[in-house]
Amino acid sequence: MTIRPFFIALPVALAACASEPPESFAVETPAAVERIGIRYADVYVREVSLPTYAAAETIFLQGAGGLLTEQQNAVWADDPTRAVTLGVSQSLQSMTRARVAPDPWPFGTDPEVAIDIRFETLAPGADGVYRAAGQVFVAPDPDEADTARNRSLSFRLEVPFNRDGGQPAIAAARSALVSRLASDIARRGLR
Repeated sequence: MTIRPFFIALPVALAACASEPPESFAVETPAAVERIGIRYADVYVREVSLPTYAAAETIFLQGAGGLLTEQQNAVWADDPTRAVTLGVSQSLQSMTRARVAPDPWPFGTDPEVAIDIRFETLAPGADGVYRAAGQVFVAPDPDEADTARNRSLSFRLEVPFNRDGGQPAIAAARSALVSRLASDIARRGLR
C-alpha cells in the first residue's frame, strides 16, 4: 500500500495554521505636551489595580450591555498591570519634572507622596471609545501632614479611537487614556 504525500502533508499544514502565535501590541507612552507644576519632588506610583479582564494578556472589546468579547489572535505585548503602572509613572515624570517611580520604590529616601490607582473600568468599546473609571488615592508622607492632606479622587475618562484602525488604534487610545489620567492626577491630586 502506498501512502500519498498529500494526505500526510495536509494535517501537518493545517496544524501549523491553527497554532500561529497571536499578534502582540505594544503601548508606548506619549511624550508630554504640557507642563504641570506640583507640590512634590518625589512621587511614588503604586502598582495599579485593574479589573480581571483588563489585567489579562488578551485584548477584550466591550459591546452593548457591557458584554466583553475576546479579540482573536491579539494580545498585549506587556503585562497590562505593569504597562499601565509604568505609563502613569512616565507620564507624570514627563509632565511634572518630579522624580517619579513605580512600585517598588527604588530610592533610598522615602517619597513625599504615594499614589494608589484602582480601576473600576478600563476597556475599549465597540462604539470606538476607550473608557476608564475608578479612584485615585493620594497619600503624602506623614512628615508632610501639616501642609498636605490625603485625597481621594474619582475619575471617568474617555478617548475616541478609529474602529477601522484595529488593534493598533486600540493600543494608541489606551496610551492616550493613561496619559490623560496622569494629567488629571497631577492637576487635582498633586498641587
